[in-house]
Amino acid sequence: MTSVRISFISLLGLHLIFSVDYSKCSVDTVWQRAKPSISHLKAVSDRQSLMVSWPVNHSGLVDEVYELQIGRTEKQTIVYTTNVTVSSGGSHEHTWTWISDLPLECVDHSVRIRHLYNQSVPSPWSNWTTNPGFKSKDMSEIFPAEQVLREGSNPKFCCVPAVGVNITQMTFRNQPYPLESIGDRVKAISVKNLEIPEGLYKFVIIVCSSTTGKIEYASNDVSFPPQKPVNLSCSTSDMKTVKCTWDVTRKQDQFDPNERQHTLHIQNSGRAPIRCKLSQCTFTAVPQLQEYNIRVVVKDKLGEEAESYSFNISDRVFPVVELTRVSPGVTDVSLSWTVQGNLAQMNPVCQVSTVPGRTTELNCNNASGLCEVRLEHLLPNTDYYTSVRCSVNGRLWGKWTRSISFTTDPLVTLDLWRRIQPLSHSDSRQVTLLWNPHVVGTAATVKVQGYTVQWSQEGQNWTDRRDGGQNRAEVSIGPGRCDFTVQAVLHTGSSIPSHVTVPPTNQAEKPPVQKRLSSTAAGGFSLSWDQQSTCGYTVEWCILGNAVPCTLQWLKVPAGNNTLLLPAGHFKAGLRYTFSIYGCTDDGHKLLETQTGYSEELKSVQTPHAVEHVRSTSSSVTLEWLYNEDDPAQPAFITGYLVTVQEAGSDTMPGQAGNLFNVSVADPSKKSVTIEDLQPNQQYVCSVSAQTKAGPGPSASITIRTTVNYSAHLAKILAPVLLLLGCTVLLWPQRKMLKEIFAYPTGMNIKTPEFDSFLNEISCEGNNSTDRP
Repeated sequence: MTSVRISFISLLGLHLIFSVDYSKCSVDTVWQRAKPSISHLKAVSDRQSLMVSWPVNHSGLVDEVYELQIGRTEKQTIVYTTNVTVSSGGSHEHTWTWISDLPLECVDHSVRIRHLYNQSVPSPWSNWTTNPGFKSKDMSEIFPAEQVLREGSNPKFCCVPAVGVNITQMTFRNQPYPLESIGDRVKAISVKNLEIPEGLYKFVIIVCSSTTGKIEYASNDVSFPPQKPVNLSCSTSDMKTVKCTWDVTRKQDQFDPNERQHTLHIQNSGRAPIRCKLSQCTFTAVPQLQEYNIRVVVKDKLGEEAESYSFNISDRVFPVVELTRVSPGVTDVSLSWTVQGNLAQMNPVCQVSTVPGRTTELNCNNASGLCEVRLEHLLPNTDYYTSVRCSVNGRLWGKWTRSISFTTDPLVTLDLWRRIQPLSHSDSRQVTLLWNPHVVGTAATVKVQGYTVQWSQEGQNWTDRRDGGQNRAEVSIGPGRCDFTVQAVLHTGSSIPSHVTVPPTNQAEKPPVQKRLSSTAAGGFSLSWDQQSTCGYTVEWCILGNAVPCTLQWLKVPAGNNTLLLPAGHFKAGLRYTFSIYGCTDDGHKLLETQTGYSEELKSVQTPHAVEHVRSTSSSVTLEWLYNEDDPAQPAFITGYLVTVQEAGSDTMPGQAGNLFNVSVADPSKKSVTIEDLQPNQQYVCSVSAQTKAGPGPSASITIRTTVNYSAHLAKILAPVLLLLGCTVLLWPQRKMLKEIFAYPTGMNIKTPEFDSFLNEISCEGNNSTDRP
């Protein structure tokens, strides 16, 4: 309905305007009553602005349009023209502000106005209203002067000369600039992109020179405009005082002359603005007010910036905590702290942090604000840092308290073991107690003052003391069960007593299982045994193997585990180690198994000695030797013996198959061997060496000769004789005939010695042909 009415009035106005006959009267006569006027003109020099006010007659429901012009110098040279729209229904006076690019003091600035009826038909111009510029009489003046200029702006500086003086030059920061004429006498220069000086002082100097030779100076500070607060937030620690903070994107230099003010406005309360610091503001809470609408304003000579923020005070509680007591123990610490601000009714939740360690969360609703906690499972003799923070809603947490360091008390434990040896000619036993102290943690050096040794047997108790530098004690006990306790004595801190029980003597106890360990390429030992205990095992051995004296080493194995891997780095190659495995029982540890082996077996074993042949024939020889295969000093297990046989004086090189063969003895306890298939009456070299897993060791040699085979020689001799006799017997009946056949020719004289020599040669050639090659 309103729009229809406005349209009707507009059409009626247009009808009246165009229906009037203007030919019979002048325009000036028609619009004389509607000539506007300027009611007020105010200059704001530091902003270089003119504030123009004029009365407005709202004759209709449409907006009013006015045209304004700015004239400069006494000649009112037009430098700016604009239309200003005034909304209908507004106040009866309107104010418009114009910002000049030239300081207003340089020359006169005049303003006039006219009304545009129906936004098109102009009224007559009002009279000029002038803001006079500076009029110098005795000396030239520079404008602007002693002001704060905006960084990055493009200012103009003018020099107003005295009467009869001409300006010849203007410089800015010692640099001459081209002169611009403003009117008849005033000169000006333009500076682009004004920068803040990098030196200690943040001002620039303008110099004006004239025909009189006088030089005038003016200085202006340069700064940047206020920055809008960012990340604005507010919080309270006690529901009584509210603290708001924000970030400043660009901070002022300490010598910046542009003083900046920060104020906080609680817009939904009647409180006056609150003066603030650079990036924070604190004020007392408004009683019964939960929702706050605040506005932070930053203002200086170059302008103003603001930021708004709304919050519920109950949702912005950040409790402040004061840690009051830290009392450490061996494996725990007791802490107490207070939550300031009487927040118990809000059921605060607190977090306690220990470093190294964890964070513990707990409720703290004590009416007095005092909270306590005991943290357990800490490491003894260890440095810790602790701090506390609290929250009332579990989302917004207060700041952590300053970290407080503490050190838990020292703790010394003893790894206790025993060795038992029977005493000859009695039922008593010699018990050697051995222990190794272990200090947990490294925060402080712990000195053991001494040790207390206690034992009980058959209802009687004994106590002995040892110095701090000792780690063994020898006690004689009877055949019954005996309980021992050893505890370290410390100057500060605690020590846990260690216990060991010596079982009673049991003559019927079955002997332990004996095992031999096989060495591996990786070295070390991999022990395993049958599960026979429910309370654990102890494995003991000598550090230097079976060498005497023994430095005992032991290791506890927990129940449920029947294997133990010992790396090679703890053992020496070539030493025999015997591991005794004890099982825990109610009456003490009992020996279950003994396992013997080498981490690495070597070939450098002992040489067999007293090698001799005890029996020989023409084709065999029996050797015997002495050797202690069970000697613990051996660098390897003896797996047997290797006997090497080689003919002496043979043309074949040693080691070749033609004259060398080996005989192995697989049983280390068997120290004799019979070598067969030898040549009679032949010399041989026999070598005997102990055999190990790593190979044969050094050998011992002996030279032997087989006997002559007389039976073979006799057979060679008798064979032709028997053959001859047989032939004689067979041919004797035919001797007459043979005599005639084989009669000596006439004249031959055969002698008996010559015949015997011939037979002997035939016999020797027969013997040589039957020998072995």
